[in-house]
Amino acid sequence: MTTSPRVEHDFLGELPIPEDVYYGIQTLRALENFYITGIPVKTEPLFVQALAFVKKGAALANKELGVLDPTIADYIAQACDLVASGQFDNQFLTDMIQGGAGTSVNMNANEVIANVALELMGHRKGDYQYCHPNNHVNCSQSTNDAYPTAFRIALNNKLVGYRETLGQLADAFFQKGEEFHNVLKMGRTQLQDAVPMSMGDEFNAFATNLREELLRIDDSRRLISEINMGATAIGTGVNTPPGYAGLVTKHLRQITGLDLSLAGDLIEATYDTGAYVQLSGVLKRTAVKLSKICNDLRLLASGPRAGLFEINLPPLQPGSSIMPGKVNPVVPEVVNQTAFYVIGADLTVTMAAEAGQLQLNVMEPVISFALFTSISYMTNACRTLREKCVLGITANATHAANLVYNSIGIVTQLNPVLGYETSASIAKEALATGKSVHDIAVTERGLLTQAKWDEIFTFENLIRPVFIK
Repeated sequence: MTTSPRVEHDFLGELPIPEDVYYGIQTLRALENFYITGIPVKTEPLFVQALAFVKKGAALANKELGVLDPTIADYIAQACDLVASGQFDNQFLTDMIQGGAGTSVNMNANEVIANVALELMGHRKGDYQYCHPNNHVNCSQSTNDAYPTAFRIALNNKLVGYRETLGQLADAFFQKGEEFHNVLKMGRTQLQDAVPMSMGDEFNAFATNLREELLRIDDSRRLISEINMGATAIGTGVNTPPGYAGLVTKHLRQITGLDLSLAGDLIEATYDTGAYVQLSGVLKRTAVKLSKICNDLRLLASGPRAGLFEINLPPLQPGSSIMPGKVNPVVPEVVNQTAFYVIGADLTVTMAAEAGQLQLNVMEPVISFALFTSISYMTNACRTLREKCVLGITANATHAANLVYNSIGIVTQLNPVLGYETSASIAKEALATGKSVHDIAVTERGLLTQAKWDEIFTFENLIRPVFIK
């Protein structure tokens, strides 16, 4: 048997609401007005959880300050715990990108929590005289402090998983560095032969390059730990009781376990989005680095017969519908593409942050969409690169060493002994004739003895050169 819909109203009129849903009329209006990405808030469960944390913190502070009935506050807190557990994620249906500076998301949370609380009280959904989305759940709040506070809490928690995954990827590169410690290869600049090096050092450098980003993530987390809760509409704290801002921040620290701090200037904090720009820049910086590393992996694995072919990437799938036997570097390719997205999303954040006017930046929904997706995609890309590619890389050690000894680039090692001009003439002859540097310098010209050559061209001196004259 189907139940008849309940009727809810706002100042624009009345709408029927399906009896089985926990959201209300303002959420329904958002569903009718905004279908942009097709990606609802429920796809970011940490954001839903953070919204519940904010509403619980507000309820506890309001109860303590005597502006919210203790019984209602307690039921709101219980409802928030259930929402934070993920039990009602499927009720958060508003599109991630919306007009109204996040009002639809805030009201979605207020309505769901109010209706969950009503059921806990023994009332029907929609009986808002007992627990109202605005009067009770949204007490002492505005979208303009509740939404960004929840956003920052969710970002903080989302960055924990991303940081861990990025660190594991860096560790995987370091492990390969240890494995390839004694693999001799040619270093290259401008895609031309340069001087010899260890493949282990090359992979260690990849690890170092990514480990630097862990500190930048930590810096960004500190910036987004400053909240404007208690600012309400524009930072003046209108409709809040004395002491509320500090008290709700204290409760949120206890609820979230995060080192949250109240902004010193709530008017500035309500419109400022600099912390998001900083975080987006960090994500872009890491994306650029990761893409560069993947470019290198694709070059080093190029071939197998007509490329560098110094390393082998794990074969994951046939690479062509027409060329038999072809295997492509699909994982580095997909990570490249992920990086391109993140770099583009950074421009979105930049433009949205710049587009705020006066006391509020209304573009925060697209900032949240850009940052949430960028963190998710970067996390997935790092995990995929580690599991599907880096851990399975092997070195073609003999081939890589042969490229070194057949290279003209090793003539650089002779500069201290023979001088630049003489070394350059050896390189020119080797390039023109195809002869080896050894044959020209030792056998034909007699410019140094075999013993001196052997002293200069030891494996250890090639990868960690010392000055020999």
